[in-house]
Amino acid sequence: MEKLPVMSKKALDTKLKQGKYVLVFMADWCPDCHFIKSHLPEIESDFPDYQFIEVDRDENIDLAQELNIFGIPSFIAYQDGYEISRLVNKERKTKVEVEQFLNNITTNGGTDK
Repeated sequence: MEKLPVMSKKALDTKLKQGKYVLVFMADWCPDCHFIKSHLPEIESDFPDYQFIEVDRDENIDLAQELNIFGIPSFIAYQDGYEISRLVNKERKTKVEVEQFLNNITTNGGTDK
């Protein structure tokens, strides 16, 4: 999984302009992030149409605030530069929950914001 360097929202918008992406907001100190991180390689292999990008919430605090990320781990899906869905809250996410979130995007076109 690619790790996003410190980046402005404008630079991120340029980076995500073409293709399908899932931003995964985490932090080193977050136990719930460590829990889901162990499942991410399998999740990535189950959803090869998406490029997964890890975003360190602490390194990219301004970006996280601009994107209204107030709980981690959180996931935001993009397609061709547009946010299509998000799973953002302060709860621990399971592999099943993340895969349901991604399946919902695939099935419903990502109308959940």
